[in-house]
Amino acid sequence: MDHNKTARLISACIAGDELAIEQLIRQYQPGIFNLALSILNDPFEATEAAQDTFIAALVGLKSYKDNASFKAWLNKIALNVCRSRLRKRKTLDRLEFSLKTIFHLQSQSTPTPEDAVIHNEKRAILWEALARLGEKHRLPIVLRYFHDMPVSEIAEILEINEGTVHSRLHIARERLRRELDSLAEKY
Repeated sequence: MDHNKTARLISACIAGDELAIEQLIRQYQPGIFNLALSILNDPFEATEAAQDTFIAALVGLKSYKDNASFKAWLNKIALNVCRSRLRKRKTLDRLEFSLKTIFHLQSQSTPTPEDAVIHNEKRAILWEALARLGEKHRLPIVLRYFHDMPVSEIAEILEINEGTVHSRLHIARERLRRELDSLAEKY
């Protein structure tokens, strides 16, 4: 699409023209999906990333500078969305590994259906235990293991000193360990 047609399409999208928005998405969706798929290597997650990209682009369309390539601008948004998803995936993997280490949960590389059920039950027990922590101890765990934040940043967000963050993380891990032991006995 030439520059003038793209500029008119963008103007129509900014004005709220639903047909223009649909046309814009239809035109750029295959490329954005393929970019996301090549980065995330998961069709479902790539579809979600493409949707997130278009939502972010439509929200930020007024900030688009006409002197830049729209396709490049859109790809940059997609790349940032994918990077964010990769960080979250890495953080979740790290949390799961940390919690397995902390709680000595074992897993096999190719789980049987029975192992998958057991794994899901263990995960449900873990989330139940996490939900039982008070906010004071749950927040540092969530920020550290889900959002991969350093202790200094957690301290700044929670407006407490770093030593208090370390203390709360330690107490939370101990409470989680006891809570998991208690919950595991029930099952």
